[in-house]
Amino acid sequence: MGRRSGHSPLPPPLEMACLGVLWTKREGTVRDVAAALAPRQAFAYTTVMTLLERLVKRGHLTRRKAGRSFVYAPARDSTELREIAIEELARDYFGGSRKALREWLDGATATPPDREVVTNEGIDTALL
Repeated sequence: MGRRSGHSPLPPPLEMACLGVLWTKREGTVRDVAAALAPRQAFAYTTVMTLLERLVKRGHLTRRKAGRSFVYAPARDSTELREIAIEELARDYFGGSRKALREWLDGATATPPDREVVTNEGIDTALL
């Protein structure tokens, strides 16, 4: 899916994966997050550290010093970002209509107003 156009408050996919780990674990170090991501894709320690620091700067995570490491924790609830994601999806692909999005998700053949038919291929349903 790549970077979203415009300025979205939603983190890009790799940052979202890190957030997902911390929403599940409630908190963790860079090593904890890297280990949780490893079955899906292995990332260098420094890559995960950079992703977590970006999330801290954007207000999605907090961090505290614990010994020689930082422990990261979600600053925002997953439902808050899920709501933003659904709003963006409805706005960008369904003319702002949550009803049309809901009908499409339920399998109805509603076509978004003034848009071509959108298929479910490539939609990350983890946010829905």
